Amino acid sequence: MKDYISDRVITLAEYIIENKATVRCAAKKFGISKSTVHTVVTRQKLFI
Repeated sequence: MKDYISDRVITLAEYIIENKATVRCAAKKFGISKSTVHTVVTRQKLFI
């Protein structure tokens, strides 16, 4: 997996865990869609 993808997965996951954030909050914080956040943390995490 490309480094920037694994970095994005880790960054989003850490933010969600540390802040007890929802998908909606994480999407707003990083300026991406809710669908993207969901895809990153549910699908792409498997490839790290």
